[in-house]
Amino acid sequence: MAALTIDFATSEADLEVCRTLRRTVFIEEQGVSESDEVDGLDDACLHVLAREGGAPIGAARVHIQGGTAKIGRVCVLPPGRGRGIGGEIIGFILTHLRADPQITQAKLGSQIAAMSLYSRAGFRPVGDRYMEAGLEHQDMEHTLE
Repeated sequence: MAALTIDFATSEADLEVCRTLRRTVFIEEQGVSESDEVDGLDDACLHVLAREGGAPIGAARVHIQGGTAKIGRVCVLPPGRGRGIGGEIIGFILTHLRADPQITQAKLGSQIAAMSLYSRAGFRPVGDRYMEAGLEHQDMEHTLE
């Protein structure tokens, strides 16, 4: 297996790669509308880009408000699924968040099919399931230590 690298996307080129990955997974593959995917929050978020052997394979973003970090837009291309890449992305984000004592909680809205990924990372479901962008979701939270 080629080396997996995960880092923050800081250049405009890397941000565009993140957007392209999200478009491929959410809009083209899952049928999410462009208006749901492109929500205007990207400029207020930290973006994470995963590469395998130098090729983009996954992405995510983090929107920090006060002491809470909302993780979202977590995606992995089909060749990378089922191999722990999503978990590595979440682990990278949680490590970064734990290093900031001001951030005490992480939350996300998980697609039902991805809940086990987040449960393994320490997230727990809260509230009722709901529909978002035509897909069933469950809010999940993680208290950071």
